[in-house]
Amino acid sequence: MARNIQSLERAAAMLRLLAGGERRLGLSDIASTLGLAKGTAHGILRTLQQEGFVEQDEASGRYQLGAELLRLGNSYLDVHELRARALVWTDDLARASGESVYLGVLHQQGVLIVHHVFRPDDSRQVLEVGAMHPLHSTALGKVLSAYDPVAHSEVTETERQAFTARTVTGEPEFEGVLDLTRARGWGSDVEETWEGVASVAAPIHDRRRLPVGAVGITGAVERVCDDGELRSELVAAVRDCARAVSRDLGALRRF
Repeated sequence: MARNIQSLERAAAMLRLLAGGERRLGLSDIASTLGLAKGTAHGILRTLQQEGFVEQDEASGRYQLGAELLRLGNSYLDVHELRARALVWTDDLARASGESVYLGVLHQQGVLIVHHVFRPDDSRQVLEVGAMHPLHSTALGKVLSAYDPVAHSEVTETERQAFTARTVTGEPEFEGVLDLTRARGWGSDVEETWEGVASVAAPIHDRRRLPVGAVGITGAVERVCDDGELRSELVAAVRDCARAVSRDLGALRRF
């Protein structure tokens, strides 16, 4: 059985302590409450402060929760709300398109799948919630890279792997792909990540008009494409789904 890391347990206990009660506590209070030596408590607090999880009031010297925890909490709430708002619309998209539907958000240097609706044909499928997809080659990733400046930085500052002969890896060519994605309002992947597989995705915006994710469908090329081009009715269905979720998130403008 794996052993817990004591320093992490102590750090978590400190954060829970600061989250309750008076919210601002001195070093002695924290150390005595948790049964720690002052030197040990101070070392953990200093590390948490450097990472932005804890702040120290200059006047009193007391500690309180930091802004980084608020940012992480808001990020979790945003993803949770995004998935909740998208449930009905993604189910409708799967039924209308007959294909698998994926909801993805930026995570580190890839696309994190936060919701997956199976293709409605009773075939054997694997749930991909929690899977990471590449930013530069997937339709979801291209949409995020085109609309989200943070995603754009992530994808341009890392090496873009060629998964198939169709994968675009060169920087000028890739920037051209992102320009096209922004111009038409959706992204595509026709055998750029997996042979025989095509996908189309569109951006989802929140009430601040910021890109918070992307939704798309994925399926066999022969079903999703017609004469090598993505079927227009599928593109329209994906864009309609993205707009519906955006409206439910409070976006006032049509994207």
